[in-house]
Amino acid sequence: MQLITFDQYERQAWAGQAGAFAAGFAKLCAYSVPQLLDGAGVGEGTRVLDIGTGTGTVAAAACARGARVTAVDAEPSMVELAALNVPAARVQLGLLPDLPFADGEFEAITGNFVLNHVGQPARALAELRRLLRPGGRLALTIWPNPPAPGQALLGRAVEAVGLTRPAHLPPVAAEDDFPRTAEGLTELLTTAGLNEVHCESLHWDHRTTPDEWWTGPAAGVAYIGQLLLSQPESTRTEVRQHFDRLAEEFRTPNGDLLLPHTALLATAIR
Repeated sequence: MQLITFDQYERQAWAGQAGAFAAGFAKLCAYSVPQLLDGAGVGEGTRVLDIGTGTGTVAAAACARGARVTAVDAEPSMVELAALNVPAARVQLGLLPDLPFADGEFEAITGNFVLNHVGQPARALAELRRLLRPGGRLALTIWPNPPAPGQALLGRAVEAVGLTRPAHLPPVAAEDDFPRTAEGLTELLTTAGLNEVHCESLHWDHRTTPDEWWTGPAAGVAYIGQLLLSQPESTRTEVRQHFDRLAEEFRTPNGDLLLPHTALLATAIR
């Protein structure tokens, strides 16, 4: 099987997945949006670029604050859905680390969990620095490693079956990767030439249902989803059985799941 790069894998993994993402993981990612916009200083009239906008959650919240919003995503189905969800924003295709905007075009840039999905984080940050005006603010979130218990649930179910990462699902190249910790993220932004870098942890419990939490991966969303789709039906069934067993740790009296999550929020100034 021909090997592909991490970025090529990401394009394949997310192709046509806007609907499945909106039905599950997008609700999880919405928690950090207010803190993200505060960190970027987004307010009335701010010229904002939201990268990796997905279904447009951050862009919609920025528009609600009166900002002038441009939103980009590398996946056409996300762009289409975000444009429907946020008609007040300018939504278009855009792929880091090469975005079609002028130097210093934006006063603020936001990226909600985008760095987890780019193969060259340092180049991506260099591009975002280029697009910020002097004194402009950047705010980014990432999923840390190790993950919080709620985020680890699906991975534990996969591990219980003994699945390992297949060769056609490439990791970020070692020379391009960075520690997914507060220290690692801070160093990445500082090395990119950004100033007054600050990183903090966000903690929350995400309420969902077992079926909703399973639906995204079952449809192929994200790495876990791609790993599941590469397996025979019998193996996917076995993973689901382990998922249901492990999910009992997080079940509430009404049958929902309450999943503890942690994210890192980094802010910086150009």
